[in-house]
Amino acid sequence: MTWYSDDGLWSGFSELMWPQYLTAEADELVRESPLLAFPAGSRVLDLCCGPGRFVVPLARKGYQVTGVDLNAPVLDRAKQAAADADVSAELVQGDMLEFVRPGGFDVVLNMYTSFGYFDEAEKNLQVLRNAHTSLAPGGKLLLEVFGKEIVAKNIGRTHAFPQPDGIAYMRHSVLDDWTKLRTDWTLVDGEVARSAHIQSFIYSAAELRRLFEDAGFTDIEAYGGFDGAPYDKRAKRLIVQGRKA
Repeated sequence: MTWYSDDGLWSGFSELMWPQYLTAEADELVRESPLLAFPAGSRVLDLCCGPGRFVVPLARKGYQVTGVDLNAPVLDRAKQAAADADVSAELVQGDMLEFVRPGGFDVVLNMYTSFGYFDEAEKNLQVLRNAHTSLAPGGKLLLEVFGKEIVAKNIGRTHAFPQPDGIAYMRHSVLDDWTKLRTDWTLVDGEVARSAHIQSFIYSAAELRRLFEDAGFTDIEAYGGFDGAPYDKRAKRLIVQGRKA
């Protein structure tokens, strides 16, 4: 079993991966970010939608939203979130390596470092090619990751997160000549400790730009924040946007 297909990871560590403040942040970003402002009625695909933190505010704004995720327990949370918010969204269990709907969307989003999961570089490129195929002419892909330049500023630190019944620790490690990032989680609850990890490719802005080009995108831009700020030494995330000609 690959790490990303382990339902136990996503359900057992979900509160660490998607704390409540991220849901509030997504609401604010959809309201205010110029990068997330689309023409009225746009068809938006949230690829690897997780528990629906972007699905709900996008649907509330009037977009036609489709969320795709591989893991059923996480997708069930997205469905419940949409129901609780009384919004309509199509939620599909599917693999980002295989999901394609030719010309079906005006926007494809891939958020929260949900890219680079596959050990073979060509498979990660195929995800971008799938997104390109799924876009209508003039449509755009917006991808957000933890950029390699940002990782370099934070590597080696252990981060602690207090929990209601214990404490969680997170540590990043770089592997394979700075091509991959491993994140280890340890959750300590009394005398019980549980561990899990995530491993994916990490990319610099220049590397992602080349991948976008290889997948057929044009008008490629890199940003350091959802406010459209440049990707520079002050950036806290890497956002790359490209269009289908």
